[in-house]
Amino acid sequence: MFDFKTVKSRILKAKNIIISGHVNPDGDSIGSLLSLGLGLEKLGKNVYMVSVDGVPKRYRFLPGANRITRHTDRPVDLAIAVDCSNKEILGHTYKIFKNAKDILDIDHHEFKRPFGNLFLVDYKAAAVAELIYLLLGELKIDIDKDMAENLLTSIIVETNSFRLPSIRPLTFEICKELIKKGVDFYKLVDMVFWSRTKESAILTGICLTRCKFIEGNRLAWSIIRKKDFELIKGEDEDIDGAADEIRSIQGVEIVVLFREKSDKSLRVSLRSKDKINVASIAEYYKGGGHFDIAGCSIPNNQKSIRKLLAMARGLLQ
Repeated sequence: MFDFKTVKSRILKAKNIIISGHVNPDGDSIGSLLSLGLGLEKLGKNVYMVSVDGVPKRYRFLPGANRITRHTDRPVDLAIAVDCSNKEILGHTYKIFKNAKDILDIDHHEFKRPFGNLFLVDYKAAAVAELIYLLLGELKIDIDKDMAENLLTSIIVETNSFRLPSIRPLTFEICKELIKKGVDFYKLVDMVFWSRTKESAILTGICLTRCKFIEGNRLAWSIIRKKDFELIKGEDEDIDGAADEIRSIQGVEIVVLFREKSDKSLRVSLRSKDKINVASIAEYYKGGGHFDIAGCSIPNNQKSIRKLLAMARGLLQ
């Protein structure tokens, strides 16, 4: 789903534009949101950048991050969603989207439920930043250092610091051009990927100590509770990397990490190796993602946990 000509036309015609990423934003969502927002402002557009859960601490240093708000009441001509596999993960922002003349869906998830009437979707893109970079080129917007830093953040985070199989030659070609803009690449990688808070280290350690291994150690699962966050004084974002830590364990092919959001809800992070499609589980629960990285929410009870784990077991048969 790729239509640069129509997308370019609608962007140029629009005066007021909202750009939103998904709930519980990661670097791909924030980096793409900021780079596109700063770029469209160069065209003289009124741009409202929204993230319903705000900006995670590790990304607050990014250029323009202080411009992101949790909501806006402004009417818009064009609503743009970045890195959203379905409308539900826009959160309450979708209410604004429904009233826009056009909705543009910019995404790279293999497993998604398309929404809107305009699309820039490439399942082979390593990060949404690749699509933003190409779109900015079509619009003849000069990418400055600030925009380059945001685009690189998207790519660094989404490729796990260039360690995932989604990387393609175009990924490195884009990075080469972005680094030419004067970005301190070493510092950026250190800040958005290699650095973690003390709270993150402790909470990840709790997840690892609680890990249970089943199906001949091929399936690993763990759970983190609200009381753990309260005890450590940590935040939701501090546990984002735990599922990847568990996936790095030799012999583990599927990871299921349950995160207690409330007495009624658990957020589930799913990871896999060897082309095992954990996104099929996420889709069942109206979540989404990639075949090897996906997420969803389920009721907070033992029956729901057992059912999801049974589905994960089924993928190993």
